[in-house]
Amino acid sequence: WRRLGKRYTALYASVCTRIRPRLGREMNVLELACGTGQLSIPLCGAVRLWEATDSSPEMIVEAKKEVRSCRLYFSVQDAACLPYADETFDAVVIGSTLHALPDPESVLLESFRVLKPGGLLSPPSSLCGQSRGRRLRAYVLARISDFTVYHPWNAEDFLDFIGSHGFSVLDAPMLGARFLPLCCLAAEKPCPDATAL
Repeated sequence: WRRLGKRYTALYASVCTRIRPRLGREMNVLELACGTGQLSIPLCGAVRLWEATDSSPEMIVEAKKEVRSCRLYFSVQDAACLPYADETFDAVVIGSTLHALPDPESVLLESFRVLKPGGLLSPPSSLCGQSRGRRLRAYVLARISDFTVYHPWNAEDFLDFIGSHGFSVLDAPMLGARFLPLCCLAAEKPCPDATAL
């Protein structure tokens, strides 16, 4: 697990490098499945407010130990039933977890609801695909870390899944392909067509 941890630390650093240029000082960001703050802690300084949430109280306790910014707030929330008003956030970041959720649809629906039109969605996600080697890696990962992959998407399936929930995909670079590929997808919630009014 120590070797896997080092790979994930490097992978999260690469994810931060991909997300940071899309952030701005005037933005309010919601992060779902923040874990111990691997994305929120290094990225919160680039925005006005970063609301980091996770369903695990234990993860939030660990994340709060590292807080050194008045822009960053941690709370325990259910990503499928958020307490925020419609169109509250300029960006929604989802920790690398959609593939590990039994019902990722409800999380995307809530993300769409709380995101402003034109807002950024960044849901990096591991892509196990259907190849035998990748399925074997997912199985080994599940055995050593109690981690289940419910959705062994390949890149095309994942992009279709995001697009089918109303988002427009902007970019989808692949990271960490040697172990378990991670798609560092960026998408946006379309703005209403002004000419249709």
